[in-house]
Amino acid sequence: MIEQRIADPVATVTVTIDGAPVTMPETATLLEASRAAGADVPTLCYLETLTPFNSCRLCVVEVAGSRTLVPSCSRMVEEGMEVQTDSDRVQHTRRMVYELLDSTVDLSLVDDETTRQMERYGVRTNRFGDGYRRTEAVKIEDDLYVRDYEKCIMCYRCVAACGPDAQNTFAIDVAGRGLTSTIATEYDITLPDSACVYCGNCVGVCPTGALMFTSEYRMRESGDWDEDRQTVTTTICTFCGVGCNLELHVQDNRIVKVTSPMDHEVTSGHLCIKGRFGYAHIQSESP
Repeated sequence: MIEQRIADPVATVTVTIDGAPVTMPETATLLEASRAAGADVPTLCYLETLTPFNSCRLCVVEVAGSRTLVPSCSRMVEEGMEVQTDSDRVQHTRRMVYELLDSTVDLSLVDDETTRQMERYGVRTNRFGDGYRRTEAVKIEDDLYVRDYEKCIMCYRCVAACGPDAQNTFAIDVAGRGLTSTIATEYDITLPDSACVYCGNCVGVCPTGALMFTSEYRMRESGDWDEDRQTVTTTICTFCGVGCNLELHVQDNRIVKVTSPMDHEVTSGHLCIKGRFGYAHIQSESP
């Protein structure tokens, strides 16, 4: 007779979000509780498939009794917590974070959600000038992807994806300190000479376009990139039997980049070099 073990039930706690009680598993975060309550909490460094780094501080909320605002993406719920997700203090902090980011990096390629949140909080672009803006040449070292650190907000998503959360290659990490800190390979060697295996998972999680397909970069530079003319088709990768889902971004009957659904149970948005970059043969003009 096979003995079937039944998992122990997870305890729940009740917290108050913007005046409304919400009951959540004790393993939930304040961000999850806030969203369950319908609160519109912005994030930038946070991604569901990665371990929170608490670097952007856009998801901060006000907890009664806490001296400072707390990052909701990593703070666990506790019984009786009283949380304000959009108080005057929270709004001021979020607006300031966006404005400081705008003064140091190029935010022109952030997603529509970030643009919406910046408009929501009345962000004054160029409020602090651009005296501390990053000025680096784009690193183009191969035909697969480029690194444009003028757009890098140091969210650490790429480091997590390259490390323990996905690839376990550890080819990149943070180098330097303060405003001079950047994401780099070991000893800042070129990507082809580093431990990088070109899975492209760092590209897949980058929220600002600092990491980008070389094909997309070149098309943007020439003015040919047009998302309104692109279609996205979901299919299954044929390189092996794992069953990874691919999202083929097609423009003018050519694949211009490949992504993977974040909510897919096999990939969680991650791929290998074949799945992400192995499509060139499909549209090769060679005999």
